[in-house]
Amino acid sequence: MTAHTPAQASGTLALGELTVNRLGFGAMRLTGKGVWGPPADRGEAVRVLRRAVELGVTFIDTADSYGPYICEDIIHEALHPYDGLVIATKAGLLRTGPDVWIRLGNPSYLRQECEMSLRRLGVETIDLFQLHRIDPNFPLADQVGELAALQKEGKIRHIGLSEVDVDQLTAAQQIAPIVSVQNMYNLAARTAEPVLDAATKQGIAFIPWFPLAAGPLAAPDGPLQKVAAGRHATPSQLALAWLLRRSPVMLPIPGTSSVAHLEQNVAAAEITLSDEEFETLGSLGAAQDN
Repeated sequence: MTAHTPAQASGTLALGELTVNRLGFGAMRLTGKGVWGPPADRGEAVRVLRRAVELGVTFIDTADSYGPYICEDIIHEALHPYDGLVIATKAGLLRTGPDVWIRLGNPSYLRQECEMSLRRLGVETIDLFQLHRIDPNFPLADQVGELAALQKEGKIRHIGLSEVDVDQLTAAQQIAPIVSVQNMYNLAARTAEPVLDAATKQGIAFIPWFPLAAGPLAAPDGPLQKVAAGRHATPSQLALAWLLRRSPVMLPIPGTSSVAHLEQNVAAAEITLSDEEFETLGSLGAAQDN
């Protein structure tokens, strides 16, 4: 890695004793349509991951359900042995076809998926293992408790949650230490604001998925485009810059299957919004969210 990379401009964030640059990469798009099957160009997927690391990305987020299993295989091919990287994965969603996601929090299933992720990623310990969704058919204590058991066995270093509310986060914290929460959050969709505020207060990483969904805000003649034109930036870059400024625990993971798009996303780390720009973008997004 070079002395300075674009992603380093995003600052750093602690995941337990691990430290990552605050602009990460989400691997979900490195699959086929409907997050199902292999990507149209596996070689490009490998190049995207390697280029992300060259640009200073140190946090890679994936899940057993992406493909399923395909993303973890590609990450292993492209990046193993992961020197200086933190690889996060998830379990808790069963895949039976394109765009089909079924919650499955059976503790035995979670254990099985952890064991399989260890093999696919080629590691003895998974840096961050996230419960992809809480399954209402099983007690939360059994689901998080199984991850805690895997942690004690040395197979998981840290535990995270995905798509939870503040009460669920609090309940999970009574069972095991939680270092991250991953909820949908972006400039135009902020229903997870209470969880973000709780994470910020506690110093827990908040990983917003779907970080670039700005909707009509990013239309060619939309308000985000007008602000972006004045900064010689793209609407997506401004949306990421806004997220990075919104909270010091924010860890955006924009994903793409294109090296060119990746480079554009990571360049957002070097954009510093003025107070006025931050407030303007926030007001635009709040109006869109209502």
